[in-house]
Parts: sequence; C-alpha cells; structure tokens
Amino acid sequence: MEKETDLARAFYEVKMNMPSMIPNWKEVGSFTSNLMELLFNQDFIEDGCILNTCFGNIRKQLFTLINKCCNGEDATAIKMTDDFFDKLIPLYSLLIDDAIFIEAGDPAAGSVAEVINGYPGFYATGAYRFAHALFQSNIPFLPRLMAEFAHSRTGIDIHPGAAIGSPFAIDHGTGIVIGQTAIIGRNVKIYQGVTLGAMSVKKSNSMRKRHPTIEDNVILYAGCTILGGDTVIGHHSVIGGNVWLTSSVEPFSVVLNASETKIQNKWPNEDPFNFII
Repeated sequence: MEKETDLARAFYEVKMNMPSMIPNWKEVGSFTSNLMELLFNQDFIEDGCILNTCFGNIRKQLFTLINKCCNGEDATAIKMTDDFFDKLIPLYSLLIDDAIFIEAGDPAAGSVAEVINGYPGFYATGAYRFAHALFQSNIPFLPRLMAEFAHSRTGIDIHPGAAIGSPFAIDHGTGIVIGQTAIIGRNVKIYQGVTLGAMSVKKSNSMRKRHPTIEDNVILYAGCTILGGDTVIGHHSVIGGNVWLTSSVEPFSVVLNASETKIQNKWPNEDPFNFII
C-alpha cells in the first residue's frame, strides 16, 4: 500500500509540473491523417462539395489544436490557423514535386499515384512539411507531435525544425533520422537507415547548428551516418552505404566504406557454419 501511495504521489507531482494545454495525441494523429487524405485522396479532389466541407472540418481541427497550444488565446489561434492555410497551396505544390521526383528515380514505382498513396517516405515528407510550417510560426508542441505521429507510422524521424528543399526523395525510409538543425538542398535522395545527427547532445548546444548541411543533388545510401553542424556534403556527391562522416566533403565527391568482403566455399569444411538468428 505504501509503494502504491508513493507511486501515485510521484505521478501527481510530474503531472502538476507539466503544461496543462498539450494537444491530445489521438487528435494530432487524426488531424495529420485527415490533412494528408484531404489533399491526396482522389474522391475528395473530384467532389467540390465534399472538399469544401472537409476543408472546413480540417480548419476547425487545427484551430482546436493550436488553441490548446496557445493556452486558449482565440485570436492568436485564429491568426495562426489562417497563416497555415495561406501556406497550404505552396506546400501542396512542393509535395507534388516530391512525389514526381520519387517516381522518376525509383524503377519499382508504377506511378506518381502509387508513390502518394503507398510510399511511407512520401507520407513522412508530407507530415514534415506541414509540421515545419507550424514550427516556423513558433507554435509549441503541435509540430513535434505531428512529426512523432509520422515517425510512429513510418519509422522515419524528421524533426520539424529541419530545412528540407524540394524535390526531395526518401526511398524505403525505415530508420532515417534527420535532426532539428539539418539543412537539405534540392534533388536529394536518402535511403533507409541514414542519420543526419549531432556530434554532441549537450543541452548547452541547443541554440547552435548541430546537424549537417546536405547540398543539392546528393545521394545518401543506406546506413550512412553524417554528424556535426559544421559538416557539409558538397553538391552532386554520393555517400555510400555505412559510411561514417564527421567532416565535410567537396562537391562531386564519392565516399565509400572500405570494408572487405571475403567469399569462400562452404564445403568441404570440418566446422560448418552454424547461424542462430
């Protein structure tokens, strides 16, 4: 009984020290999914009446979420909601460019529609672009929660503070991490397991540029790790799989991992391989 009382007291103290106006996780997920579906679902696009109604519902959802983040300040929430919807058409255009770029560079993609409806990299990019627009308006909580919703759905972790140009392509995507102060140019393609991270996680560095800059027309292959706010990957470079970089590379560079692979005949062998997976 005493342990239960201590636990309840600990939870109460944590709860009392947390901000009271944090959006509900399910509401954030619903808004993010509804916005993506509204913009890219063909049924909505072909029916103007449904489209107008849904835009109204989405606007109400966003206003409610922003209002919570702004401690119930209606005028501020209205202005921030209007500002976001003013940016929506340009954001939509960027995402269409992203989808076209993904389809053009992926032989497995049958169409742009397939990319839009079936590619987790496109979904994560869409959620990022919406969250980034809200982040630029200095709205607390909501942008990060949107990014984490997309992260939970796709396995792709893009901080809403990152600056990512268009067109931009994520192929496969699982395990990608893009940090808050990363800068990514145009025509950049990133494969699964790539990390654009910081050299240090000291809290005192929170206001500094901690994550790398990736210039235009760069390809980052699976599993490569690039760290540091001063690290710049020059334009038209290719960074190979599993490469670890903490310093800049010049434009038109090709950086490869110098690991060695050995091939031998399995039989005859007195000690056969025994893999336990």
